[in-house]
Amino acid sequence: MATFYPPVGFHFKVEFTGISTKDQDQEFQSVSGLSVGIETEEFTEGGENRFKHKFPVRTKFPNLVLKRGLFKDSELVKWCREAIEDFEFKPIDLTVKLLNQEHEPLMTWNVVHAYPVKWTVSDFNAEENGIVVETVELAYNYFKTIT
Repeated sequence: MATFYPPVGFHFKVEFTGISTKDQDQEFQSVSGLSVGIETEEFTEGGENRFKHKFPVRTKFPNLVLKRGLFKDSELVKWCREAIEDFEFKPIDLTVKLLNQEHEPLMTWNVVHAYPVKWTVSDFNAEENGIVVETVELAYNYFKTIT
């Protein structure tokens, strides 16, 4: 009988459609923001004072946040700088792949119509010996999960 082990959360990669196929633009320290919620609208009914009716309205997706060590020559950062500095937005699709021990996808999230909304570099501090981390924050329309 096979034993199921939950997948590890540290073996993943991010692929951008039309930006770069370099390994440095696919490997990140962390990815967050793969979540979805339902917005609701409240309706009060006359004579009913115990509660308000809540109805589903639409889905809501937070920004996708990608973190990694700072790279000097990155197609991803060039794409972000075009959007932030030149206000030239070129939305793309991307995939986040959770990988198994054979480097094959266990699950894939297709993120649709993403564009950069924020790019930050970690603080410089002479009292610590950490690496410089860049953070890219992307807004997107929605994602689909593929198992």
